[in-house]
Amino acid sequence: MDIPQQATEIIKRWEGLCLSTYLCSAGVLTIGYGTTARAGVGIVPRMGMTITQPEAERYLEKALVKFAAKVDPLITAPISDNERSAFLSLAYNIGPTGFANSSALRHFNNGDKARSAASILLWNKETKGGRKVVSQGLKNRRADERKLFLRPVTAKTTPKPTAAPVGGFWAAVSAFFAAWKGFK
Repeated sequence: MDIPQQATEIIKRWEGLCLSTYLCSAGVLTIGYGTTARAGVGIVPRMGMTITQPEAERYLEKALVKFAAKVDPLITAPISDNERSAFLSLAYNIGPTGFANSSALRHFNNGDKARSAASILLWNKETKGGRKVVSQGLKNRRADERKLFLRPVTAKTTPKPTAAPVGGFWAAVSAFFAAWKGFK
C-alpha cells in the first residue's frame, strides 16, 4: 500500500522519536514514533525497553499501512495525497474508530472540504484527571494537519523521453508542440 511521504513526515514531526518506552499523555506505554501495543505491528512496549531508529522506522511504516487499510475504505470522495496524509496523521493520533466517527470524515465524504478541514481542529483535547482539556500541543498538531489538508497538490511532471518522430516534418512539428505544452 502506498503511503504518501507527507503522512510519514507529519507523523514523525508530531509524534517525535523516542527509542525507549515512555508513558504518553493518555498513560499508555509507547515507543518509537508513538507506537503502542494497540498498533499491532509486532511490538508490545514494556518499561525499560529500547529499540533502534531503524526499528522505529519499520514499526511506523507497518502501522501506517495498517491505518491506511482501515482509513482508506471509509473515504468515499476523491482525495488528494495531502488530504489523505492529513487524515492518516489524524487517525494515527485519535485511532481509526475516532476517525471513522469524525465530522471531518463525514463532511469530506459529503463534498464539504472546508467544513472537513475545520473539523480537524476539533480534535484538540486530552484527558487529564478524568476531564477533557484543550491541549496546546494537540491544537498545534491539528493546525498543521489542517494546513496540509488544504495545501494544493502541485503535479510534478517530468517530460518522458520520446522516440524520434515518425511521419515527416508535420509529425515532428506536432510532436514538438505536444512536448512544449507539457512544459507549461
